[in-house]
Amino acid sequence: MDARPVSTGSDDQLLAASHPITIAVTAIGGQGGGVLAEWIVATAEREGWLAQSTSVPGVAQRTGATVYYIELFPRAEMEKAGREPVLALMPVPGDVDVAVAAEWMEAGRAIARGFVTPDRTVLIASTHRDYAIREKAAPGAGMEDDRTVWEAAQKAAKRLVAFDMRTIAARHGTVISAALFGAIAGAGVLPFQRESFEAAIRESGRGVEASLAAFAEAHEAAQRPPVAPDGERPARPVWPRASEEAPQLPAELASRIENEVPIPARATVMLGALRLIDYQGPGYAGQYLDRLARFTDGSAAVRDPAFYELLAKRLAVAMSYEDVYRVADL
Repeated sequence: MDARPVSTGSDDQLLAASHPITIAVTAIGGQGGGVLAEWIVATAEREGWLAQSTSVPGVAQRTGATVYYIELFPRAEMEKAGREPVLALMPVPGDVDVAVAAEWMEAGRAIARGFVTPDRTVLIASTHRDYAIREKAAPGAGMEDDRTVWEAAQKAAKRLVAFDMRTIAARHGTVISAALFGAIAGAGVLPFQRESFEAAIRESGRGVEASLAAFAEAHEAAQRPPVAPDGERPARPVWPRASEEAPQLPAELASRIENEVPIPARATVMLGALRLIDYQGPGYAGQYLDRLARFTDGSAAVRDPAFYELLAKRLAVAMSYEDVYRVADL
């Protein structure tokens, strides 16, 4: 990607027509977004480019990512114009050349904010997940659908570079910023030599060998086709029959669940009963089953299985409220 210089016209026309390379990086706490921005700036300056970096912090840990914005302009074009260009402080929707997301759902947020457009943006994103607060706080399975972001990314980006960069970073004992930096270099979206990228890491003096190893692996991975997120979810527990005896579940309760609870909800009710045994004891878990029995006819039949399972899940949580005494016990 170049800065699209114009070779004719006045100095003002030259400066106006030469567009900087614009880069938006979204990262959450602990991912080294600030270090990544510093490395990009250092690489550009080493190659003789003018670089400017700003950041806008998110709101607390996992409720919002910090947006690091970088603009790069060729110093040679600036010298032709005879004055410095005016560089922006914030990314503008529809005017981002490279969008970098340090987590998969942050890629979705970048798309939603207009930072990724099919006419110009290369989207570089790690496909791993760090769950947001609203996902963790949801009473049920509140995880967002990875596939929705994957489909949106393929449509919204001019080019997509995506793979699990956290795993690469962990394999080399470093943070994800090193893998992101390698992906940026490997994708060829900046007109700089690989040696300049590596020199920026060395000059930082922080975890150099580990960072270079992660950089190298991500550099190679970025040159392959994008890899869709696996979308793995915790496996649904399998209901053990009473004869097999569920761990820590008294035979009497196991028998009641098998005889009174609809088959689709048995795994959920089993987990609810185990939770309440741990919370107070088998008798309390029996009360849980008594309350659920009001919604069946005593023969494990129920009109709305989905409602029953949701009821079982939320009732178990409500009956095991973690008050001050419970927290102290834990």
